[in-house]
Amino acid sequence: MKYLVGVVRIFVGILFIISGFIKLNDPVGFSFKLEEYFSQGVLDLPFLTPYALAISILVVIIEVMVGVMLILGYKRKITVWTLLAMIVFFTFLTFYSAYFNKVTDCGCFGDAIKLTPWESFTKDIVLLVLILILYVGRKYITPLLKPQPVKAVLVVSFFACIGYVYYVLNHLPVIDFRPYEIGKNIEQGMGVPEGAPKAIFEYKWRFEVEGVEKIIVTNGDYPTVDGEFIDVETKELQAGYEPPVHDFTVEQEGEDFASVLLQEPKLMMIIAYDLRKANLEVFEEVKVATDKALKRGYKVIGMSASGRDQTDVLKKQYNLDFDFYFTDETTLKTIVRSNPGILVLEEGTIRQKVHYNDIEDLELK
Repeated sequence: MKYLVGVVRIFVGILFIISGFIKLNDPVGFSFKLEEYFSQGVLDLPFLTPYALAISILVVIIEVMVGVMLILGYKRKITVWTLLAMIVFFTFLTFYSAYFNKVTDCGCFGDAIKLTPWESFTKDIVLLVLILILYVGRKYITPLLKPQPVKAVLVVSFFACIGYVYYVLNHLPVIDFRPYEIGKNIEQGMGVPEGAPKAIFEYKWRFEVEGVEKIIVTNGDYPTVDGEFIDVETKELQAGYEPPVHDFTVEQEGEDFASVLLQEPKLMMIIAYDLRKANLEVFEEVKVATDKALKRGYKVIGMSASGRDQTDVLKKQYNLDFDFYFTDETTLKTIVRSNPGILVLEEGTIRQKVHYNDIEDLELK
């Protein structure tokens, strides 16, 4: 039992640190996931939505610190009980999401590792078993170092977490796991490779034939039946390949200009997913940067999920000399964790991406 607890202790501790660090690298992204959980139709806790970012920061710092405490063997009772409480809650959450198909990705490892709801639940069941082993054998969790060095490591770890969160909130994630990282080509990300698996669906057609209800199962073809159609039930048997970029559109007046704009040799995108939540004051700096870009031959566009009335007011207020296009809010949140944020592209390839605090770092040809 002593050796088993020792191995499990290191494994669980490292896993919690890695999982926490990945979310610590992108607390804004994790807060978006929490908002999804808090939404009506999932947990129905809309009053928590305004505090999603604060809760996300608190949760990930606790996750990292509990992992460090477990490895160091510090305050074993508090550590094990905290681990147990967290994993019971997460197991319930992932089961709820999987069983009722409420949230398609738990966000356990941010954008680094995507898990289906049932994969997330299975992972939590395994962790629950391992943490129960730690609970039963908690007397074998002994300190690795003397009290003072242990406390020093914990203090350094805590302030390192605080400093890291502060940096990524005021700039951008240090490691970008999304398909819109610098160097990626958006158009290529939308492509489907040859031979990629296609989605397979099962269709259960219901007809009334001579007063009797009849069900015919096909994989898509409308059956030839001498009867009156009632309804059809569709079930996905096999998921098809989904490209990394599958929801990117740049619309104006209902027309999608994405394919044309992604051919531009010099394109600057000003992205503000929601102007009601954006830091509007920085549009004075955006104005300076975009005017400079226009003079140097760049095509400049705004991208937002806000309505035309809001974008027109913004253009007039800051005398912006470019047009806004509509893009889905979730897509814009995925592209850049800044509201507003700026991207510079060359023929669809992202060359620069900056937070509104780093506009002066833009380098224009």
